[in-house]
Amino acid sequence: MKKWIKYVRPYLPFFILGPICMIIEVIGEVVMPKLLAVVINNANAGTLTVGTSLCTMALMVLTAVIMMAGGVGGAFFATKATVNFAADLRADAYRKVQQYSFANIDKFSTGSLVTRLTNDITQVQNFVNMLLRMALRAPGMMIAALIMAVTIKPSLSVVFAVSMPLMLISVGFIIRTGFPRFAAMQEKIDKLNSTVQENVTNVRVVKSFVREDFEINKFADANADLKKTGMSAVRVMILMQPIMTLFMNATIIAVILFGGPIVLRGEMQVGDLSAFLTYVTQILMSLVMITFMLMMSSRAVASGKRIMEVMDEQPDINDDRAAHLDKEVKNGSVAFENVTFRYYKNSEECVLNKINLSIPAGATVGIIGSTGCGKTTLVSMIPRLYDCDEGRVLVDDTDVRDYSLTKLRDGIGMVLQKNTLFSGSIAENLRWGDESASDEEVRKYAAYAQADKFVDTFKEGYDTILDQGGTNVSGGQKQRLCIARALLKKPKILILDDSTSAVDTATEAQIRRVFREELNDSTKIIIAQRITSVMEADMIVVMNDGTITGVGTHEELLAGNEEYREIYDSQMENRKEG
Repeated sequence: MKKWIKYVRPYLPFFILGPICMIIEVIGEVVMPKLLAVVINNANAGTLTVGTSLCTMALMVLTAVIMMAGGVGGAFFATKATVNFAADLRADAYRKVQQYSFANIDKFSTGSLVTRLTNDITQVQNFVNMLLRMALRAPGMMIAALIMAVTIKPSLSVVFAVSMPLMLISVGFIIRTGFPRFAAMQEKIDKLNSTVQENVTNVRVVKSFVREDFEINKFADANADLKKTGMSAVRVMILMQPIMTLFMNATIIAVILFGGPIVLRGEMQVGDLSAFLTYVTQILMSLVMITFMLMMSSRAVASGKRIMEVMDEQPDINDDRAAHLDKEVKNGSVAFENVTFRYYKNSEECVLNKINLSIPAGATVGIIGSTGCGKTTLVSMIPRLYDCDEGRVLVDDTDVRDYSLTKLRDGIGMVLQKNTLFSGSIAENLRWGDESASDEEVRKYAAYAQADKFVDTFKEGYDTILDQGGTNVSGGQKQRLCIARALLKKPKILILDDSTSAVDTATEAQIRRVFREELNDSTKIIIAQRITSVMEADMIVVMNDGTITGVGTHEELLAGNEEYREIYDSQMENRKEG
């Protein structure tokens, strides 16, 4: 509960005023039948006068106006409170997700995170709204109407001692049965969202392999699974209304059955019986409201647990042990000392095993090796996308864990294997590297990445709008824009993870020339599959199966490293055949 109070406290006045307004409405609803009973009793006794009628009518109109004001006020304040409550909760949850490391994100599917930040928070918001409007109104009306009914005829009120316990037992059974089904339904929504997101994100691949029918069937299965689970939950809950109606009608029949003879014997007036029946309806309707809240609570509790799983997840990469929070990357030297890493901490298999490597500031380093040998994982240690299990990674002779994440990553530019552009203009995407960069700087670094030539061919130039994911530019164009974005950051360490694979060799040579001539002050680490991409590097690192098998220049490795020589011979032979 303490975790939720944080989102209530800023809007506490609204959380208080909403229920108070609903209590005002309840008072009016309880008073109204009594006023009507006075009219009926006087009319039945023949003592009703015009003055009495007008006076009673005026009181009823005034009561109705007060009830309306209370109802409108309650709805307004409840809505204002819950909308702000949900907005703050959603903002905090999103902020928390942004703090996650890759390892944290791996615990949740993307679709699940989307569901938790949207559908689950909406479920909690709707429940809190219902709670503010009904938490005092329903019990208040039930208690007040019960008091009024007992006041009118205590002996007739005995019917409640039978109907109310039976109703509560039935409702309790329904809610207990339905609760786990709502939790399962939210998981099925996760699966459906993941399926949609995966398909839309990779729609080009789907179409190129003509797999639309497969994806349609895959979605249909997820949709049918959700429908089945949803119906399982709804089948239990739809019993609620018929059971409530049954008990309500049975109680009304019992009141008429036992109350009719009492009226005929003159022990009770007709108007009082009419008011008593109204109070019966109010009492039972209050129970319906309470059970409806309990029904909504079952789904809200399931959603709340899922939200708290996101909020309680502790980022395993943070600034907790940072000894130099203000330190910045100045030179760009990098060193790995006995670095070992496993993706699965309980696994005996190491992705990186006892890595030792020293990279001087300003050097150009190439990393080459077979697919899956740990190249990407190795460079991911530098900006702390992952933390090593053993050993340490140093930048400027300081353990990366002693930097603040912001200061460390500000000094590092990284172009990942999977290049990502965001919806917006080309200029806006490039300014991710430096949001305050001038137009001249944007063009300068686009030229460094050899992106200026194709951007200038676009009608809108740097104002050209990119689709989500950059799907309206080619793979090579996307890579060059991502390189320009990283260069605009002016990093001390630039990491290119196979980021020129879709670029032709002539353009790649121009990019390497810029690196050599214009980025002397930056350390360049280039992961590549093409050996020609790293041949001119000051140092080439050869990796295999999570270990370093060779370090040296192109000539040194060609002369003394069999693995490097095999890669070179096979690629050169293929080029000759090509």
